[in-house]
Amino acid sequence: MQASPTKFNIVIIGQNNRLQYEALLFAASLRHSSPNFTGRLFVAVPQPGPRWRQDPSIRNEDVLKALQQLDAEILPFDSRVFGDSYPYGNKIEALLALPEGEPFVFFDSDTLITGDLTSVPFDFDRPGASQKVEGTWPKPTLYGPGFDGIWHALYRRFGLDFESSQDTSQPLDYWRRYLYFNAGFFFYSCPRKFGERFLNYARTIRDEEIPELAGQNLDPWLDQAALPLVIHSFGGGRDTLPPGLLDGSVSCHYRLFPLLYARESDHVVEVLETVAAPNRIKKVLKGYEPIKKLVLQRKGHKIRDLFDRENLPHREQVIRNTIRSKGLWMR
Repeated sequence: MQASPTKFNIVIIGQNNRLQYEALLFAASLRHSSPNFTGRLFVAVPQPGPRWRQDPSIRNEDVLKALQQLDAEILPFDSRVFGDSYPYGNKIEALLALPEGEPFVFFDSDTLITGDLTSVPFDFDRPGASQKVEGTWPKPTLYGPGFDGIWHALYRRFGLDFESSQDTSQPLDYWRRYLYFNAGFFFYSCPRKFGERFLNYARTIRDEEIPELAGQNLDPWLDQAALPLVIHSFGGGRDTLPPGLLDGSVSCHYRLFPLLYARESDHVVEVLETVAAPNRIKKVLKGYEPIKKLVLQRKGHKIRDLFDRENLPHREQVIRNTIRSKGLWMR
């Protein structure tokens, strides 16, 4: 496999809540699983301002010190458009603070690096994003347009070629026919260009009256409605990475710690518990109750024992309810 020939940066979001602890675990897992990574790791931190009711920045000195010891760079950024009203907008606005013209990979903070990231053959001129996705948006209404009409309206609004974005092996008006990603990771050659377009598209979708979007819920789906359009506009798509690496052997977007213990592989659990074990990391992670109880006190293994990972329930809600019934759900 041809590794990525380009040095690149990584960016995740950190702020004054569970994300600061997830960011610390991400950084520790990166250094553990991918010691040959030579790019910069940025923890992008929103700064206090009129878009936030409370200060969102990381003020925990122990967290900041631990991140510094893992060679993570704190990257302050201002929330000019989103903030409290749509915290997922952090992943859009943070891009504008990254070094211009340097390739980047964004990861959601609730991700672990579980393999050698430098082995992933990124083509930074053809952006892509996570395809670990379900048909969460749009939800066509009884009297409104279907998937085809809604997506067509968005491509038309931004002057994009709709036809070439479709997977014609899938039936018309089936969600998989249309370009759709999870925003758990994405990459491109320049964060400023990507960020400016992402911000423009997202703000337009949110603020303009696009008749075909009547009745569509954009919270929390705004980023995932805009992302396919941005990727397509830069010449990217579904096939820009080989399958099985990101969201596979190299990274795990676990989302919540109870779900990690219920669903993920033994290797993912081993990475999590290994990188959380050193005293300088462990003493900081104790500040977050779900990590303290599930990871450090190993109560996560009680969750693990409830499920057969070869035969998991199809619906996540069933997994959540099972964990709750045992008093082990925490987030």
